[in-house]
Amino acid sequence: MDKRLSAEWMTRDDLAALNAALGQGMARFVGGAVRDSLLGLPVKDIDMATLLQPRETMRRLKEAGITAIPTGIEHGTITAVLASGPVEITTLRHDVSTDGRRATVEFATDWREDAARRDFTINALYVDPAGGEIFDYFGGLADLAARRVRFIGDARQRIREDHLRILRYFRFQARFGSQPADSEAEAACAELAATLKGLSRERVGMEMMNLLGLPDPAPTVQRMAQLGVLAVVLPEADPAALAALVTEERRQSVAPDALRRLAALLPAEVPLAEAVASRFRLSGAQKKRLALAAGRDGAPDDPRALAYRLGREGALDRLLLASESVAALDGWEIPAFPLKGGEIVARGIKAGPEVARVLRSVEARWVSEGFPGETRVSELLDEALN
Repeated sequence: MDKRLSAEWMTRDDLAALNAALGQGMARFVGGAVRDSLLGLPVKDIDMATLLQPRETMRRLKEAGITAIPTGIEHGTITAVLASGPVEITTLRHDVSTDGRRATVEFATDWREDAARRDFTINALYVDPAGGEIFDYFGGLADLAARRVRFIGDARQRIREDHLRILRYFRFQARFGSQPADSEAEAACAELAATLKGLSRERVGMEMMNLLGLPDPAPTVQRMAQLGVLAVVLPEADPAALAALVTEERRQSVAPDALRRLAALLPAEVPLAEAVASRFRLSGAQKKRLALAAGRDGAPDDPRALAYRLGREGALDRLLLASESVAALDGWEIPAFPLKGGEIVARGIKAGPEVARVLRSVEARWVSEGFPGETRVSELLDEALN
């Protein structure tokens, strides 16, 4: 790969003003923006590393009229608010102590030392904003060219510093990696898999959902199972079912969906789905949807009837998990039932349980007949009352 980076986002005027405010040679782009640009992928977030102490970073930005937010100033991170989006600027650091969940850091002045505390070689590439020169301290360019995800230095030590790096490794392998995977990384993840039990459920759940939302996480999830990692975070999982769903999504040109894929991994048991949703700290809406997907039993109903009953997402989940066509839902809006209880009362039925029974009866026939118009609904009401 070229030792210089040239990317459209690097030419933005507000980034040039930011770099000028920080001072020539005082800051470099680092991390995902550099990695993704080198791979020709869209860039979402821009991060910078700087030699400046956090309060000096704040001072220089304010002096230049750039809004600065001390989002994580105790850890050295300042957020610069630019017209093109926020930029996180973090002072160079090195770890003083770690316990696998959090680290105590000290600010540093050595770029290589800062790079050494990062997770993977492909995330430790720095770029000079002025000329685009790439600084590669641990072979990240070669690994990126080979689509190889490799820990910096001793893989076991990197994992002991932050146990979540096990799941991050598999997410990055699913997104960027090729086969065969790095044997040292896999061995370290397998050996230290049990350390994931010490992490917060929310962090584990978020990382798993990020993995499941990638274009095709199935081979990676299968490998996690083989290495004993999946059994620690999701012992109920069936990787084969995930592979089948990914195939079905692609066949029907349906976008990847992490929650649906989580449903595929789990047995069709509502209490279990609710327990996993709680374990992963999913939202109430996500928990409800996961439970709906787990309520599948045999072949699903007519697609539109299913969508009327469960909502569009719920129907898509049930249909795709059963390898059924979703074509009937393309461009179709779920209709509102046109009959109200007042119309039944006006026909002489006393308000109460009987009105509700008639409503349910007419609605059931309306759905079974494919949601006909008001004229047919009136006929169905006549039939229900006679």
